[in-house]
Amino acid sequence: MDWNIDRKISTVTIDNYSTNDAMITMLMDKLSNTSLLLGGTLFHMRCYAHILNLIVKDGLDVIRVGVEKIRESVAYWTATPKRLEKFEETVNQLLVLDPRYKMSVLEFYFEKLYGDKAEDEVDRVRQICYDLLQEYQH
Repeated sequence: MDWNIDRKISTVTIDNYSTNDAMITMLMDKLSNTSLLLGGTLFHMRCYAHILNLIVKDGLDVIRVGVEKIRESVAYWTATPKRLEKFEETVNQLLVLDPRYKMSVLEFYFEKLYGDKAEDEVDRVRQICYDLLQEYQH
């Protein structure tokens, strides 16, 4: 250790290959743990950018088929102005599925179903939702 490298290195950041683990072990055998920062506990750091890249690649592999189908669907619906118009019509009808609008939809339809009792029924559904939320939070 002519250059006192063990007093100058605090961390070595490498990717997750097993050969790198072996290299770190060999390097630690050459260096003195007492001169390393925190006794060398932080010496071997895995490259989190590499780990994140691996996670994203695995995630993209899982959803690859779905993404391809979405791309094909977009290409189909945007191929002609008539299709695009039909798509926009359909999207406007699907706003009912948006969770932000569910209670509004209930209020609208319950009025038709229950008449004067609609407000009581909506309140009952709302209370059940709150009770379920409380149950799930515990």
